[in-house]
Amino acid sequence: MTFGPYLRVVRERRLSTDRSYSLRQVAHRVRVEPAYLSKIERGVVPPPSEETIRRIAADLEEDPDVLLALAGKVSRDLQEIIIRRAPLFADLLRQLKKVPDHAVLRIVREVRDGVW
Repeated sequence: MTFGPYLRVVRERRLSTDRSYSLRQVAHRVRVEPAYLSKIERGVVPPPSEETIRRIAADLEEDPDVLLALAGKVSRDLQEIIIRRAPLFADLLRQLKKVPDHAVLRIVREVRDGVW
């Protein structure tokens, strides 16, 4: 699923139990025009800036990295990390494509916990 339709599904799911997730109210909270948010959700316009995506993610309680990925974007902090070691990260990501999720999770835990 692409960014806009995914966003709409998430917002409408929340709307089904909480009326404060109407298109207008979400647009107001994330500081965009309702018409613009509608166009984003329908895929009429490309995804917004990283800052706007982060505000949307916070409002909808979604992972900003997931929304950024669906938007075809990478956060600035990750870009800086990747740029510093571009060949290594490119190779790592290509190799991880073939690895099952549980193995990736194990690698992440080992790196996070400093287990070498």
